[in-house]
Amino acid sequence: MLERIDIIQNGCPKSDCGDGVRMMCQSEMEGVLAFHKSFPQYSETPLVRLKALAGVLGIKEVYIKDESFRFGLGAFKVLGGSFAIAKYIAKLASRDISEMTYDMLTSKELREKIGQITFFTATDGNHGRGVAWAANKLGQKAVVFMPKGSSATRLEKIRAEGAEASIIDGNYDDAVRLAAAESAKVPGSVVVQDTAWDGYEEIPGWIMQGYGTMAMEADRQLMRGGDMPTHIIVQAGVGSLAGAVTGYFTSAYNEKCPLITVAEAKAADCLYRSALAKEYSVVGGDLSTIMAGLACGEPNTISWEVLKNHVGFFASCPDWVAAKGMRILSSPMGADERVVSGESGAVGLGLLAALSMHGGYAEMRRNMGLDENSVVLLFSTEGDTDPQMFRDVVWDGVCGSEE
Repeated sequence: MLERIDIIQNGCPKSDCGDGVRMMCQSEMEGVLAFHKSFPQYSETPLVRLKALAGVLGIKEVYIKDESFRFGLGAFKVLGGSFAIAKYIAKLASRDISEMTYDMLTSKELREKIGQITFFTATDGNHGRGVAWAANKLGQKAVVFMPKGSSATRLEKIRAEGAEASIIDGNYDDAVRLAAAESAKVPGSVVVQDTAWDGYEEIPGWIMQGYGTMAMEADRQLMRGGDMPTHIIVQAGVGSLAGAVTGYFTSAYNEKCPLITVAEAKAADCLYRSALAKEYSVVGGDLSTIMAGLACGEPNTISWEVLKNHVGFFASCPDWVAAKGMRILSSPMGADERVVSGESGAVGLGLLAALSMHGGYAEMRRNMGLDENSVVLLFSTEGDTDPQMFRDVVWDGVCGSEE
């Protein structure tokens, strides 16, 4: 018997998180989506209906947003990095973001006006690649720091986008601090990070807004099919994605907002521990998990305010949960489509499957209201961005099962 999933119902005292929800409102998201649509690489990523799987799990519908197709980069992260970089450049150029189309951003005229910018960031892989890709397209520079244990494949993919990238001897949060320290030494540089701390909140807010394109697409795709989610499971590292999804659906649906559950890697479950303590908490150490994109120990202060006010449940998931999700998605049932989902992308489906199929979680399933009327929305935030790890899990059974 392997390690159990820990789940807690949100009992945090409520506070004012208005700005975090307002920045994800429909009018703001329309502008963000219009920005992303100006890129020649843009196309709406698929929302995959897993009808046969839903039947096995005893619920009405399962939908999963497949971000493995996003901009040809295999992950959703580029949405946040590209929008934040555009907002920063718009501010430098004294222009409105509505003017910052792809053609304008890549124009010689704009480059001559704003000069050379170096974008510093820390990443477990996908965020750094997204920042490097955006900087390269715009004729700018990127410097990327990755934590100890990062995939060599992900490192080389970042370098292939023209960035200076290296793996440090420290965890993700150490890499964030190093990026900030190194940026402070370089004139004309800026940190583009998807976590926030006191005094660094504007750019992380823009990144969260960039992630809103994925949430808005999924919402509209569901509406086109005549469905509205009753439940959302969204994964979290620092919580920027979870905060963006929660902020978007809270703003869009108000009191009819779906029940939202945040799923984290147990080795880096800073949001779960914050909910448990009912106050902002951090996790230290190596943060060792196969879910590299979720290996973050310090919550985004902006998103934490949104999450503690609007999330229903927080789940701390051992690695086998993500592995289970990867294998289920890779081996579909009936007429369901195959979804190639990486470690961080599949934990939501793994959690749903465990809650639905195993008696040890029956009481929690009831508490969450998961039943034959449930319509569950999930986000597969990455494809096989580390092909070797994907094969290790899907082919060779790394991380086993919960039994």
